[in-house]
Amino acid sequence: MSVMVVRKKVTRKWEKLPGRNTFCCDGRVMMARQKGIFYLTLFLILGTCTLFFAFECRYLAVQLSPAIPVFAAMLFLFSMATLLRTSFSDPGVIPRALPDEAAFIEMEIEATNGAVPQGQRPPPRIKNFQINNQIVKLKYCYTCKIFRPPRASHCSICDNCVERFDHHCPWVGNCVGKRNYRYFYLFILSLSLLTIYVFAFNIVYVALKSLKIGFLETLKETPGTVLEVLICFFTLWSVVGLTGFHTFLVALNQTTNEDIKGSWTGKNRVQNPYSHGNIVKNCCEVLCGPLPPSVLDRRGILPLEESGSRPPSTQEASTSLLPQSPAPTDHLSSDEMPEDTSTPEEMPPSEPPEPSQEATEAEK
Repeated sequence: MSVMVVRKKVTRKWEKLPGRNTFCCDGRVMMARQKGIFYLTLFLILGTCTLFFAFECRYLAVQLSPAIPVFAAMLFLFSMATLLRTSFSDPGVIPRALPDEAAFIEMEIEATNGAVPQGQRPPPRIKNFQINNQIVKLKYCYTCKIFRPPRASHCSICDNCVERFDHHCPWVGNCVGKRNYRYFYLFILSLSLLTIYVFAFNIVYVALKSLKIGFLETLKETPGTVLEVLICFFTLWSVVGLTGFHTFLVALNQTTNEDIKGSWTGKNRVQNPYSHGNIVKNCCEVLCGPLPPSVLDRRGILPLEESGSRPPSTQEASTSLLPQSPAPTDHLSSDEMPEDTSTPEEMPPSEPPEPSQEATEAEK
């Protein structure tokens, strides 16, 4: 019986994931669709550092210390690594409910709220959850068909619920959530140090050159330095200010989303149930705590056609049922001919010969 193996057609799960994300490298890279400002971030960092390493670093290494370009390179590489790690990773997207799960949740909600009279607005879909002896409300997401976990929120740009949602940052081209917040914080911190470093040594470079050829001549000879100073000057305030703001949030174990909404400092004056009351413990939990794995399984396989053995066709089946002819033995000698090993019991009995017509007439 002949067997034909059919190749299995598979589709990765990231190809069917809902939301407005883009994936690269077979689902290993996950970003938002709007990546224009992210490319601008790369251009500013790469362009400024390239000019600094090409012109000022060589002069400063000779005049002051060779450690200046080494430390600048370390800051640059660390900033780029944390930026790419923030931009290309899953921020903590929560999978949407399957149809059966969504139907079960709807049945639970209807059983809890009861029948709503026509013309009346149904009550809000909220569950109460207790954390550190404090009631926290879990809100229902009508897009993902789930009750969001504590501190989760739905990003309107990526169209996904993100665990411990902080904000959507267009500068990194991704949401900032539970799985990439620490890398985002390290990125803005290292970028602040890099901006201050490049800005300060550009000023030193201009000062040293001005002592030899004058200030105006220095500006004419080094237009790249002037461009670097302008970029660093206007970038410095926003990046350093953002780093200070997130340092404040990390110390309180709070997110940007919670701070904007006033979740713990509003009219109710409810204390933050996630804060340990200690700056060191809060920083350790946010920046050094265990990193949860992604629950999306982006590179998982969705089989579209099962592979296996194809049933034989009618022609193949009829051929396989026919008796097989023995192998030809013309080329074998008498010594090589196979012997008949069947026993007498296995031989069919011989039939007696029929009597001839003359013998029958003689008997009569």
